[in-house]
Amino acid sequence: MKKPELKSIVARGEDSRLQFKLDIRNVDTLAAEMVAFSNSEGGRILIGVTDAGEVKGIPRSEVGRINPIISNAASQHVRSPISPTTENLAVAAGRVVIILTISKGIDKPYFDRNGVIWLKSGADKRRLNSKEELRRLFQITDQLHADGLPTKAGIDALDKLRFRDFLRDIYKREFPSDPVELTRLLQNMNLATAAGFLNLAGVLMFAERPEWIKPQFVIKAIRYPGNKVHATDYLDTEDFAGPLRKVFDDALAFVMRNLHKVQAGRGVNAPGLSEIPESVFEELLVNALVHRDYLVSAPVRLFIFNNRIEIISPGHLPNNLTVEKILAGNSNIRNPILVSYVAKGLLPYHGLGSGIKRALDAWPQIDFIDDRDGCLFTATVHRKAVEGSEKSSEKSSEKIRIMLKAEPGLTAKEVAKRLEISSRAVEKQIAKLRKEGLLRRIGPAKGGYWEVR
Repeated sequence: MKKPELKSIVARGEDSRLQFKLDIRNVDTLAAEMVAFSNSEGGRILIGVTDAGEVKGIPRSEVGRINPIISNAASQHVRSPISPTTENLAVAAGRVVIILTISKGIDKPYFDRNGVIWLKSGADKRRLNSKEELRRLFQITDQLHADGLPTKAGIDALDKLRFRDFLRDIYKREFPSDPVELTRLLQNMNLATAAGFLNLAGVLMFAERPEWIKPQFVIKAIRYPGNKVHATDYLDTEDFAGPLRKVFDDALAFVMRNLHKVQAGRGVNAPGLSEIPESVFEELLVNALVHRDYLVSAPVRLFIFNNRIEIISPGHLPNNLTVEKILAGNSNIRNPILVSYVAKGLLPYHGLGSGIKRALDAWPQIDFIDDRDGCLFTATVHRKAVEGSEKSSEKSSEKIRIMLKAEPGLTAKEVAKRLEISSRAVEKQIAKLRKEGLLRRIGPAKGGYWEVR
């Protein structure tokens, strides 16, 4: 490095990859900085530069004192030991800046000699202080995968019929009648722990009621009127729970029943085609269920608006993946057990790294947002305006009023079928209209009629 380059680097100030130190005297303090850099993306410490960015340098005679401190910190005060590099740059007569470079660690997590794990937090460092953060650090380094974590569910939680069918269809073998043999089989299939409990993958795919064991791992779906989130106003809502296949099927059905049908040049008597191909949501829902971060205790959220559909998955893209990289077909397996079983036909799956590209080929109007601060990944599928569609311009309550005024004898079920929303959503809107005095039932449920005001 030359002096102009050093000045340019210093002028940018400290950040998560650059630290200034006027002098080094405490080996433990230096070791903590090294640990933080090693557990993050690596970085440089400029020794001889003030916190304010003034390049003062250290006396050349001090280099012999500081080098042993660096060596001792890296070899004796960091676990596992690291191998930083140093470069001495003359900045004035008899004064130098030591450029100490610490690489991104390949044996994370690193500790100081007191067993403390340090992480970079902007230009500063902080202690790792929770089990969740420790798990995530191990996850990043492929030493832990959330789908392999143990649960408190024994093999009695297994959906025996579902697992029996899977064994028969995929492995051509019978369901073991002996509990000991069944436990051993589940362990060999990487679905149960050595202690005989189902792991998270086993629960999500084959438990009878996964939501009783892990209630947070569901899909919450809402169809909103208009293009904004409402606190209380919605057209359709449902929570989807159960084994992964059921969650996928139910969520896909929710999306498809809330999309417009278009004739696309077909005859008036022909069934309409979905405004967006079903294959788009197959790919995106599989991606959300299989690649989400199961260390984050939150549901997948599915929001349908007039102009877009959002699928929001807990967890940002893992490791060094970016939106640009996944668009190019790159991938990083966060949940290898789930991926291995989905590839066997548990869900519609066409190959690692190809789902996003396939969805874009079928419908290019999709945006992806990797929110690292919020720990979320969002796929937004943009809808095209359907000309002349009342569904895209009116709230469901007004549509129900218009429909019941024209045909007072309609039942809630018939209204729901015509509007292509759930009966529960229609009943909620009818209750709201009745409360507001805009709708009144005359006569019994069967044989009566609606009075619209």
